[in-house]
Amino acid sequence: MRARLRAMNRRDDVCPPRRDRVFRLITLALLATLGLGAPAARADDPSFVAFSAGAFDIGKDETAFEGRAEYRSDYKLWIFKPLVGGMFTSDAAVYGYAGVLIDIYFGRRIVAGLSFAPGLFAEGDGKDLGHALEFRSQIEIAYRFDDRSRLGVALSHMSNASIGDDNPGAESLVLTYAIPTRKLFGR
Repeated sequence: MRARLRAMNRRDDVCPPRRDRVFRLITLALLATLGLGAPAARADDPSFVAFSAGAFDIGKDETAFEGRAEYRSDYKLWIFKPLVGGMFTSDAAVYGYAGVLIDIYFGRRIVAGLSFAPGLFAEGDGKDLGHALEFRSQIEIAYRFDDRSRLGVALSHMSNASIGDDNPGAESLVLTYAIPTRKLFGR
């Protein structure tokens, strides 16, 4: 029995945790969609200000409320669009980040967004993620309204990519409403 437990522990050291593998598979599947001819961006999509609310560190013992505000630019460099934002939790954690986003359209109404954003994280009274530098990868599925605003759900993973001694990671599930900046500011 002890030999079996030692073998299982060795496998855990070699193989990434199951949730990381699942998230990587989902991300790879969506990136493969890019190669199958799905349009990467629509010329008529504006810049957005996005607001999100949901749960941080879902399915674990330190789950907290999460809120976010994000600016998503309409400027494109190849298929990538820049984004910048901030996140907070009910445990006083904060995360400021900047990264890139890819929109993949499925018809006029459904938009899948893939994003990656490194940033600085302060744990507050919440979960210690092992390092101040954290990387967030996210998939968002949204419904696109006639005025170009979007309502969607996003699943994200934060990790320090093992640059710290400890890398527990955290997943978030949030509801997001993205408003075109021209609608907010009249431009």
